[in-house]
Amino acid sequence: MKSPAVRRSPAAQVAIVLGSKSDRAALDGAVQLLDELAIPHQILVASAHRSPERAAQFARAAQTRGLKVLIAAAGGAAHLAGALAAHTNLPVIGVPLASSPLLGFDALYATVQMPPGVPVATMAVGPWGGINAAVLAAQILALSNPALGRQLERRKAAMADRVERDSRAIESTR
Repeated sequence: MKSPAVRRSPAAQVAIVLGSKSDRAALDGAVQLLDELAIPHQILVASAHRSPERAAQFARAAQTRGLKVLIAAAGGAAHLAGALAAHTNLPVIGVPLASSPLLGFDALYATVQMPPGVPVATMAVGPWGGINAAVLAAQILALSNPALGRQLERRKAAMADRVERDSRAIESTR
C-alpha cells in the first residue's frame, strides 16, 4: 500500500495527527505555539478506525522522516494516540477531544488507559490539552536543543511576571 501523502514542512520535528478534519480548531493553540517557538511541524488527518492502515504506515515511517514527537488528537473512542504508539517508538502525546455526547470523557479514558509497554502521554480534554501537548513536545525537543530550552524558560518567566503584575493590580484597588 502507498505511504500516506502528507503536507510537510521541511525537517518537521513534530506531527499533529488529527482523527478528523473537524478536530483542527481544537489544535489551533498548539499550532500557534509551535509556530511561535519556530518548531517545524506538520498536520495531517489519519483515523484509527476509518483509515487504520494510513495511521499505522504514518507512525511506522515517522522516525525515518525525522519526526521526534507525535501529537494525536481525537474524540469519541479516541484510539488514535494508542494506534500510533503501537507502531512507533517516538513519544506520542494524546489530546482527547469532546466530540461526542459523553463530552470527552470517552476520549479521555480511551487515551489515558493504555496497556503497559505502549505509553501515551495524555493531556487535558480539548484546546487546553492541545496547548499543553505543544509545550510538552517543545520540552522533549529542548532536551537536545539548549536554545529551545532557554525560550521555554523565558516563557515560564513571562507567565510568572504576568501573575505578579495581575496581583499588584488587584492589590492596589483596595
